[in-house]
Amino acid sequence: MPFVSLFRLWSHFLHRLTAWNTGGEGIHSPYLFYLVRHLMYDRNTYYCWTDIESVRRQMLSDTRVVEVTDFGTGQGRSAHRRICDIARTSLAPSRNAQLLFRWLAYLAREKQGAELNVVELGTSLGITTAYLAAANKRLNVLTFDGSEAVVAEAKANWQRLGVSEQIEVVVGNLDSTLETTLHNRAHATRDRESGYGIDLAFLDANHTYDATMRYWKQLLPYHGNKSIFAVDDIRYSPDMAKAWREIMQDECVTSTMDFGDMGIVFFDPQYMRRHYKLRY
Repeated sequence: MPFVSLFRLWSHFLHRLTAWNTGGEGIHSPYLFYLVRHLMYDRNTYYCWTDIESVRRQMLSDTRVVEVTDFGTGQGRSAHRRICDIARTSLAPSRNAQLLFRWLAYLAREKQGAELNVVELGTSLGITTAYLAAANKRLNVLTFDGSEAVVAEAKANWQRLGVSEQIEVVVGNLDSTLETTLHNRAHATRDRESGYGIDLAFLDANHTYDATMRYWKQLLPYHGNKSIFAVDDIRYSPDMAKAWREIMQDECVTSTMDFGDMGIVFFDPQYMRRHYKLRY
């Protein structure tokens, strides 16, 4: 553990030294430039963020104890944990969730009325899930988690926030549920012209190299040119840093953005193949 903690500190320090913040200048694709200049650095607060952050604060002060089955580190062990501790260690930072919200809202406008499919690996207490669903009423969010008790808390949060109808949650070990669920979705839509595709995927589950690469490969067949895949905690450990490097080098990937704690992947073949390290 001391080595991993030291790695995180050193890795984030190096990122701060080498990343740049130019408001989008130097990004060659007009589309990616727009995402950075007008969405990444957008300081407007959307109406639903206040309610979602209020629920986050309640989770951070909730001392109730639940039984958790945690596959997030590859152990699959059950333990009793306080909800406030789960919230403190498992929830994505608000700035990352809000960035994904803004990008999804933009994608929804670009789709002009079409439904969008979002896949989240790692539901936890459902705060990031709520951000993903709240970005537009046409979003269908499919989220995966390993713990029934934690998902029950997430469902209660979604009900309070009014986004539960847009969210479907699959409970169980991702090693058993992800590939099968995506296959069934694709099979169910095989007669539709567009088929099943993922517009945005957020990987925030099992933080090991093997699991991250396995889930990446299972999600990849469902990407499109305009899809956005986000990988959380890319500097969580040497294994996660290794997984991020391999994802960057995948032949399907054209551009990436590295924000230090989260990496974003783009697939459009029209983009110049570049990897941007940005301060955010």
